Amino acid sequence: MLGRTHAVSGWCAGLVVAPAVGVHGLGSVLLFATVTAGWALAPDLDHPGSVATRFAGPVTGILSRGLRGLSARLYAGTKGPRDEDWEGTHRHLTHTLLFAVLVGAGTAVGTAVSPWWGVLVPVAVGTLLAARALGDWVLVAGTVPVAWGLVAGGDSVLEVLSPVRGWIGIAVGLGCLAHSCGDALTLSGCPILFPIPIRGETWFELGPPRVMRFRTGGTLEQLVVFPAFAAAGVMLVPGVWPLVASTIGHVLGVR
Repeated sequence: MLGRTHAVSGWCAGLVVAPAVGVHGLGSVLLFATVTAGWALAPDLDHPGSVATRFAGPVTGILSRGLRGLSARLYAGTKGPRDEDWEGTHRHLTHTLLFAVLVGAGTAVGTAVSPWWGVLVPVAVGTLLAARALGDWVLVAGTVPVAWGLVAGGDSVLEVLSPVRGWIGIAVGLGCLAHSCGDALTLSGCPILFPIPIRGETWFELGPPRVMRFRTGGTLEQLVVFPAFAAAGVMLVPGVWPLVASTIGHVLGVR
């Protein structure tokens, strides 16, 4: 999928999962969804032209080259008898559940090692990546909760962000997983369950029946998939759907 579709699908995933992991309140839910939206772009660090690879210039460029090299070596050393003869770079290592779990767990460990940087860095990266893909309005969703916390009596940014420590790893990992699930809907599928062997393939590309898949950047994604996620992303914001339903009922005269 395109970067903006990944980001908006990550936003939707964040809005759905936030209450389930104990994140409540409009500001906290929006911050969770913003981080998830941004990190839904991270798996494409294995592509040299992606939003994530170009995000921080040489820094993310070097990280991208390292991940592509690691993914290629891992693919060469683990591919099954029926896996394709590919380089194993794009849509391999970073497009797996294993990668999402490792990145999420690493983020959670980082919050214990450094309560300041372990929270601030993934929140900032997620917010800026989401804004790069979806527009500057995301900056409002990501920064207003922090600013409001300071105005409401927080002594420092760290104090305001302290509750984030409990869920930042989940948001980061969820964003990465949302990316892989999105790519599974495209023609190529996605090896989400690596290294579990399926039908002789260690890197089996999961996905729905081929007739239900779409081409990345194609007309279906542009005119149907992205708008559908965008609409869902609005309706899933806490308080929006009841307001819309009430308005529709009022217009139709339903009580």
